[in-house]
Amino acid sequence: MARRKRRSRTLLGVIDAAMATLAQRFIDTWGRLERGYKRPLAWLALRVKFVFYPLLALGAVAWLVYDWTGARSLDAAENAVFDKVIKSRPIEPQPSKRVVKIEIDDCSIEHFVRKGEGGWPWSRQRHADLLDALDRAGVKAVGYDVMFADASPDDPGGDMTLEAMAEGGAGRFVFGASRLHSDYDVSEGAIPASQAPGAFALKRNPAKPGPKVALLLPFGEQMRAHAGLVDVTRGVDGMLRDMPLRETAGDWGIPSLALRLAAYDSGRPMASYPASVRINWRSDSRLAFASAADLIEDKPICRDAKRALPPLENAIAVVGYTASGLNDTKPTPVDLEMPGVELHAEAVAALVDGSAIWLPPASLKYILAAILVVLTAFAFWRGEPASDIDSIFVATNLLLLVLAYAGLTFFGAFFDIYASIGFVSLCFGLCRTYAAIQRGRAVGNEDFLPRFEPDKHRWLVFARLRFATYPSLDDRAAARRRREYRRRLRRFLYAGSDAVMLEGVVERKSWLHETLDDLMVLVWKGATREEATARARHDLGRWHDHLNAHDDRLDDDGTVKVCMVASEVDDDLDDSDRGERLRLREALGNALDRQQEWPLSRENPFMQSDALQAGVAACNPDSHID
Repeated sequence: MARRKRRSRTLLGVIDAAMATLAQRFIDTWGRLERGYKRPLAWLALRVKFVFYPLLALGAVAWLVYDWTGARSLDAAENAVFDKVIKSRPIEPQPSKRVVKIEIDDCSIEHFVRKGEGGWPWSRQRHADLLDALDRAGVKAVGYDVMFADASPDDPGGDMTLEAMAEGGAGRFVFGASRLHSDYDVSEGAIPASQAPGAFALKRNPAKPGPKVALLLPFGEQMRAHAGLVDVTRGVDGMLRDMPLRETAGDWGIPSLALRLAAYDSGRPMASYPASVRINWRSDSRLAFASAADLIEDKPICRDAKRALPPLENAIAVVGYTASGLNDTKPTPVDLEMPGVELHAEAVAALVDGSAIWLPPASLKYILAAILVVLTAFAFWRGEPASDIDSIFVATNLLLLVLAYAGLTFFGAFFDIYASIGFVSLCFGLCRTYAAIQRGRAVGNEDFLPRFEPDKHRWLVFARLRFATYPSLDDRAAARRRREYRRRLRRFLYAGSDAVMLEGVVERKSWLHETLDDLMVLVWKGATREEATARARHDLGRWHDHLNAHDDRLDDDGTVKVCMVASEVDDDLDDSDRGERLRLREALGNALDRQQEWPLSRENPFMQSDALQAGVAACNPDSHID
């Protein structure tokens, strides 16, 4: 048993060693790959500096303007998101109680086939019987989504009955019509837009008679007069989300079937309705419906005898066929094969019940994207902490998403901001990547800057900077002033210098962070003491000028205190790096530990003289670590 345990431990040891070796080799290889492209990016960032952010904002806004006037790709992205949200929202609106769908379904067609009265298409008399049944049931209006383009030579009596019902209905019965392709507008059958059925002016004093339009209209004069378009418009992806309410021709609008029914019901002028309506699509509930055979025969044919017909008194009925094989289906966000009659019924319900989804102006998403891009670029340009920008960005996006989702779920309003957020996230990612390059070089990340090599850079100069606020300031004012100091220091170092800043000694939000957030340690390297000291003097002088270049001077009274330590970290006395490591740690410890410090000023000894040339720090004459 003991031997088996030893073998098991030996095997595990071999596996662990192999995994560690492979991991180390992978990290080394991956590191070389990263350095291959990150160091050129750091070189570029050192020259472009903070100009990158306004250039990115300018380019992003220019693209938004171009997209708004051209491809409108944000619209396409928005539609895809809308489809997901509309199907996943936890609460759906209730179906209309005033709009009823009358289906010419498979059951209705088969019923009359079994009676020996023929299949589809139905005789005109049967359609007239259906209209008569609806009229006797007390409906307020009927939309008939069936085309009667030509008179029937086999059923002239039925044609006369339909024409008589259209005349007696006085607008209660609306028959389907269609807009032909614009190529037919030059044909003899085209009519002026002002003479189209139900045509209405879109502005005062419209030009008459308007451009010619080619329409496919019902055969009878009265049926033509009370016709409405049943054409639909799909998105670029083939999906139907919005139902058009009119065809615009010059200064005139030609109404759809849904618009004529809604206008008749409400008494509102048709010009007061929008050009299209977005339906508040439902996945789990349908409009009330009845089979045509049940109404014509006035008894249960296609429904269970125990189930009553939906209430038809004062209802608006939309008639159309749903039978399979008639090819009248369209893809919608909730059903890829929704019958055309259901589309028109849903459009009528959206208008009659006021349940249509409210959409803000299409320009909103572009304006919002432009504002967020500019604010994002401005925050990075200022040198705000990336962690703070990340938090604000995520919180803002979550808030906007919650508001948009809640608006669609509870208020029937779709704030189309999803594509805007996606576009801004792309710009944010570019800003974040560029800021990471700037920071990587500033903190000495070897992916962006060659690593420290003691045999080449024997001397290091450490500077401990401390920001001392006014004793009279309260905690909040002092924190704001200290934050502004660190922001300027970060921006100064990110723009490029010889210094490397040491960060991460104390994690942000740890219980020691607020005690030490007034400290920053900068390091300069050099092959000689003179070279390292000259670099430190140069950068500290520039930093002093930078702090006092603004109206709100942060160092006009010696607020910034500095202590410097010079150390020779390689003295050639040993072959290992143990001595170098210990000297480096002691030098850093001295920089953090020394109590003596000087105000940051060009009049200070380390800024003017060669005080460090003798191996002495400005804050302590014994700081040279041997």
